[in-house]
Amino acid sequence: MDRLPKGFFTRNVLEVSPQLLGKNLCRSFDDGTVGRFVITEVEAYWGPKDLASHASKGRTKRTEVIYHEGGLVYVYLIYGMYWLLNFVTGTEEEASAVLIRGVEGISGPGRLGRALKLDKSFYGEDLQTSERIWLEGTKQKPRYFTTPRIGIDYAGEPWKSIPWRFVLKAKI
Repeated sequence: MDRLPKGFFTRNVLEVSPQLLGKNLCRSFDDGTVGRFVITEVEAYWGPKDLASHASKGRTKRTEVIYHEGGLVYVYLIYGMYWLLNFVTGTEEEASAVLIRGVEGISGPGRLGRALKLDKSFYGEDLQTSERIWLEGTKQKPRYFTTPRIGIDYAGEPWKSIPWRFVLKAKI
């Protein structure tokens, strides 16, 4: 399969997010093996006005990459132990990103970060040129459902109730 083109990521986060479902998240590990993981769950974070988004706190050293044009990796550390994987979307200054919450066989963004052996060095990686992480398209048109995002009660309404979590429906 081919890598997803840059144009895939430079669109609105609410278009990109559900279209990531069913795509292959590819990771080349240090031992030379390449893992291909089918994306099953994502969450959209839509710029500075979205109070659940890191961009709502303003531009910082941590959030700088999400202010760039889509197609870059945004990783950040939580609880001092889990690197969470996000893909920047939209145009420059839009500050939107998609959190990858799960892939087939791995549920939860912290577990996923561990399985992919992510660290700070992935911050800002270009999905078009990276030899360590990229996305490949598939021919399937996945079916999905939406729910509110998880763990963002701090954002208040309407942000905590907006159904911007996209989950791949199980195969029948």
